[in-house]
Amino acid sequence: MAWLERHWDRLTPVSLALLPLSLLFCLVVGLRCLLYRAGILSRIRLDVPVIVVGNITVGGTGKTPLVLWIADLLKRSGYRPGIVTRGYRGASRHWPRAVTPSTDASEVGDEAVLLARRSGCPVMAGPDRVASGRLLIEQGCTVLVSDDGLQHYHLDRDIEIAVIDGTRRFGNGLCLPAGPLREPVGRLRTVTLRVAQGVPEPGEIGMSLVPGQVYRLQNPVEQADLDDFRVGSVHAVAGIGNPERFFSSLRSLGVDVIPHAFPDHHAFQACDLVFGDDIPVLMTEKDAVKCQTFARPHFWVLPVTAQPVAELTERLLNRLKESIHG
Repeated sequence: MAWLERHWDRLTPVSLALLPLSLLFCLVVGLRCLLYRAGILSRIRLDVPVIVVGNITVGGTGKTPLVLWIADLLKRSGYRPGIVTRGYRGASRHWPRAVTPSTDASEVGDEAVLLARRSGCPVMAGPDRVASGRLLIEQGCTVLVSDDGLQHYHLDRDIEIAVIDGTRRFGNGLCLPAGPLREPVGRLRTVTLRVAQGVPEPGEIGMSLVPGQVYRLQNPVEQADLDDFRVGSVHAVAGIGNPERFFSSLRSLGVDVIPHAFPDHHAFQACDLVFGDDIPVLMTEKDAVKCQTFARPHFWVLPVTAQPVAELTERLLNRLKESIHG
């Protein structure tokens, strides 16, 4: 997959050769949307408002930090939010699964466990988002946030938020497999809000990812200052959609990085993090949930928090009130 992604940021002989498959992919996507609009494929409306957060590109855009920010905003605004997530690459035999901070990430996926640890909200994982949503409503949730559900049309939604990578944007503008798009760029005209991680373009709301306090993976209450990692080099580990974003962020903070990129949602094993020395290993929070069981004293975690501009708070809460009151 990594070799193919190198051809997604521009038109190359490889991407052009894959263009017929890309056109077929777009045709299938368009037909599926048409069937939902015509009512041939059913949308299920639940009894509480549903906010869907997703993207139209493959790879990381900062979606999960934004979901956590939205959940916190909703709690502070008097709602009882619940989070629905796919449980991608989870090996559980039974779905939906309630996710707690201590749930095994191999069972429900790394993002589900991270959401449970950081949000303080009920989290339900499973391929059937409607079934997950119903269970959360039974638990008393008054609004649902669906993580990475933009293309899951079976669950009807009141608000759609598309997250955009402000640097990579939409690559060569082609759909899979010739480009990075899950849906054509025109899909963005139908969403409620567009949030750009980085520099926004007209019609988009800006968002930045702010580094948090570094903590030791073996003992999360033990924290360190970033200054401690500016002396010498660190092994930077990232198995996320856009590892370079993590490496670049560290460099911008003055850290001398030895980068180690892994595929998105990589199932880490202890041998993956053996580099033949005791140089500090600094990783993302999403990767850390899969490395807890074999953590060593020099493994450290750098969390990030989404920080959208104030406009998003007002527009999101106003739209939510409109959905509730008709």
